[in-house]
Amino acid sequence: MTAAITSSVGALRQWFPTLAHNVHLAACSIAPRSAAMEQALNQMLDDLGRPGFWAACEEQLWRARRGFANLIGAHVDQIAVLPSASVAAFQASAAMRWRRRRALVTGTAEFPGLAHVWLARQSCGARVRWCGSRAGQVSTSDYVKAITPRTALVSAPAVSYRDAIRLDVARIAEAAHAAGAKLFVDAYQAAGVMPVNVDKMGCDYLVTGTGKYLLGLPGLAFLYVRDPSGPAPTLTGRFGRTAPNAFDAMTLDFPSNARRLETGTPSAAATYAAVTGLDMISQLDPVAIRQHTQRLIAAAAVRLAERGETVRLASTAEEQGAHLALVEPHAEAMTAWLAHRGLTVAPRASVVRLAMHAYTTIDDIDALCAAIESYRTRSRTRQRTGASR
Repeated sequence: MTAAITSSVGALRQWFPTLAHNVHLAACSIAPRSAAMEQALNQMLDDLGRPGFWAACEEQLWRARRGFANLIGAHVDQIAVLPSASVAAFQASAAMRWRRRRALVTGTAEFPGLAHVWLARQSCGARVRWCGSRAGQVSTSDYVKAITPRTALVSAPAVSYRDAIRLDVARIAEAAHAAGAKLFVDAYQAAGVMPVNVDKMGCDYLVTGTGKYLLGLPGLAFLYVRDPSGPAPTLTGRFGRTAPNAFDAMTLDFPSNARRLETGTPSAAATYAAVTGLDMISQLDPVAIRQHTQRLIAAAAVRLAERGETVRLASTAEEQGAHLALVEPHAEAMTAWLAHRGLTVAPRASVVRLAMHAYTTIDDIDALCAAIESYRTRSRTRQRTGASR
């Protein structure tokens, strides 16, 4: 990186040239393109043109692993790098025996990429126990009530992917551990925009990826493992060996740290981008980012409500994540219309998600509100015209 990013949340905006002509409110789905990311990818291409490319990639991988460990208050030996959260969920649960304790508690707000892994564990003896409403609304108390002495694993998002409900993970961890269960946390919608500390959370596993609020590219996930010891994983690869570069096809050994859960070669581009994304995040105060995003969400909620829009907000600001869910039955259509006008948002089912980050400004909110008002005016005009025909 050619210049330092100051601790001011607004200073991050200078690293995203596309924001000069585009409003990016979709970091809950994909990070915006940054100058730092371009530098990282150019460095990858330069390294590709020189001898020792694989060694350079492994150095980047080490830096990414260390950067994420620092971000969440973990030791680098507690971090495994994997291709996706789904693979991370499989690795975390594959060694579980599902005998006396068979219950796997999850919520209806779980991201499908994780929920489907949990459902597949039923073929090994697990019994998935859902908490929350069928509409996907879930609370901390829903999880706590669902945990019993039969529970082996609890899976909860730090922030739900659709409605941005922030759960009290520490409270869920306390209930899980009191029952003798472990806690798996999905921090995809939290890491990078709010403080995340695994010791304060008390979780046993935590997963997130690089392509959203961590300002990198898709294709890389980090899995935190509180205690990496235990049965060897059944899914493995060269990077899961004690000495990966020994290239010993006849020896299946496992290191004592979390890298024993790693599999094959990670995405080089995502790895290079992860390092620079984590570098940017590390130079910002997560508390300041959190305060900044909450101010913007509050302002957006008020301004949208004044225009007759319906938004889903948590009961308190403390329980609100870094994005706002705008209720819209035609979410994909609205998203496409906004995209043609330089506003990037993230649709999911019947909501349009509006994600805030350190680079987001109140001018972005004003532009969004004006665009949505125009969209509604256009829709009403089309309906009247159609009715008159």
